[in-house]
Amino acid sequence: MPDLDARALAAAPELLTDWLLTVGLRILLIVVLAVLLRWVALRGISRLVRRTVESGERLRDSGRAARVLATATGAMNERRVQRTETLGSVLRSIVTVLVYGVAALMVLDVLRVPIGPALASAGVAGVALGFGAQSLVKDVLSGMFMLVEDQYGVGDVVDVGDAVGTVEQVTLRVTKLRDGSGVAWYIRNGEIVRVANKSQGWSTAIVDLPVAMGQDLDRVQQVVAEAVQGLYADEDFRELLLEEPTVAGVEQVVGATVTIRVVAKTAPNEHLGVQRAIRERVLTAFEAAGVRAPLPYPGVPGAPGASGTPGTIAGTV
Repeated sequence: MPDLDARALAAAPELLTDWLLTVGLRILLIVVLAVLLRWVALRGISRLVRRTVESGERLRDSGRAARVLATATGAMNERRVQRTETLGSVLRSIVTVLVYGVAALMVLDVLRVPIGPALASAGVAGVALGFGAQSLVKDVLSGMFMLVEDQYGVGDVVDVGDAVGTVEQVTLRVTKLRDGSGVAWYIRNGEIVRVANKSQGWSTAIVDLPVAMGQDLDRVQQVVAEAVQGLYADEDFRELLLEEPTVAGVEQVVGATVTIRVVAKTAPNEHLGVQRAIRERVLTAFEAAGVRAPLPYPGVPGAPGASGTPGTIAGTV
């Protein structure tokens, strides 16, 4: 026995050297390749994120409509950074887990550790976990698709069915909305079946202007056109109007009332303010031009035109 122990001790350095030159070298090579592959992948993701962010910078120097549309569609820098950084973080985590997980399995195989039973057990545990966390997986996948497709972002006014409000926070699992009453809604992404985004693209301001029958409609429409042209040229509305408002013409005739319609393409969620401004401008123009208002209450004492005096548009636009 002492001779066997002595021979074993004498052979130990040689065995250790052989192990290091074979198994140890293979393990080291696997680890180095895993680290290198992860570094290359993360570098590529970071470069992709940076290029995606920088690609929207050119839109800042474009024309009036393009600039407003860029802001509306989320192509400007702040929203683009938020979306791409979130996706970049998710991709980095996925790459790290995949690369290191495969490397760990390869190391165990080199060490001749039986990984078959472990994989079978992990498969059973994964199935059980999948059944238990299927709602969470559904929320995360839905959140990823929402970010990739840019369905909405922070600051957008959206209608998701259960709630209507302004988006305050978007994560992979939940979306936080603030409604008009100030109530915060936390909605799981997997439960959002449809999204009506009121902040993407543009909004349409539609203004119907009633005037009295029997007037020169060409002149009335000319007065309206000059009023909205002045609004379009106003510096205060430069970032609100995508294009010059259009006088669509006579929309309807009801009784002694003729309705003139004006349509304007505006920045998202700015149509209500533009509608009020159009009414104010046209009201002033009608009063100056002597355009008569319809008679909403014929025969009622004190109503415009009740005593035979032509009414004005004041109070009816």
